Amino acid sequence: MSYQDSDQGSKDNRKVIYGVLIAALLGTWGYIFYDKSKTGEQVSQLETKIEHIDSARLAIQQDFMDVSAKADSLTKDNLKLEGDLAQKNNDIQQLKGNISSILKKKNASESELAEAKRMIGELNGKIDGLFAEIEQLKGENMQLNNANQQLNNEKTQLTNEKQGLEQNLNKTNIEKKQLEDKVDVASTLRASNIGITAIKIKSSGKQKETSSAKRAQLIRITFNIDENRVTPSGSKEIYVVVTGSDGEIISEGTSFSTREEGVKKYTSKVTINYEQNKVIPVSFDWKQEKGFKEGNYNIEIYNNGFKIGQGLKTLK
Repeated sequence: MSYQDSDQGSKDNRKVIYGVLIAALLGTWGYIFYDKSKTGEQVSQLETKIEHIDSARLAIQQDFMDVSAKADSLTKDNLKLEGDLAQKNNDIQQLKGNISSILKKKNASESELAEAKRMIGELNGKIDGLFAEIEQLKGENMQLNNANQQLNNEKTQLTNEKQGLEQNLNKTNIEKKQLEDKVDVASTLRASNIGITAIKIKSSGKQKETSSAKRAQLIRITFNIDENRVTPSGSKEIYVVVTGSDGEIISEGTSFSTREEGVKKYTSKVTINYEQNKVIPVSFDWKQEKGFKEGNYNIEIYNNGFKIGQGLKTLK
């Protein structure tokens, strides 16, 4: 083999090697391009998935904010929830807390977000239910308030009527009392033709009038009770007050009430049987155990607390 043929063989071998290298390089580049394309597709899918999750999270967060605002408005307008309503409100607040815990997670899974969405639906239902109960109670409370207001109006009317009746009754009682007082005063008896006589009784029993204090053994008081159309028939009490020459009332300590002079001692009390609208003569004797003294004896006659007559007897 000549040198020229050897050199030509070497050139052919290099061409083969170069061809293999170029083919390998092209294959490597193809694989790299394929792998890069595959990775890019996976990244794109992952980005799409993340974008979908973020979009779902934002939608869920917006729903949660809307429902939370409704719940806050409900509890704000009804601060004093009690009993069953308060328990339902507590359930709502607890459910809100559970939803909020999920949404605060940065890497919340799709299943967690789905659970949060489900709980938002449940929360919305609970809020609507509580709102409906509160509205029903408000309506019932309004009816009760209206009924109470009506009762208060009726009470006020009845109170006014009662006050009017009480005023009329008081007026009637006053008028009745005034009339009774007038009748009472008008029914007071009147004494007339008052006679005061000092009597001496002889041993024979014969009675003789005297003006001597030493001889007088009794004083006879006579008077007429005038006719009265107002005073009813029946037993009447007459009080006789005798004031001696020393200015003191002769009394055994008994007393009675007068209309103008207060409580006053009296000398004797006489009970008469009065007949309406008739003149009734009255006569009684008054004795002085220690005898009579010289001087003036003032005789006053009382009935119904009023002085109805008086007279004066002087003994020498």
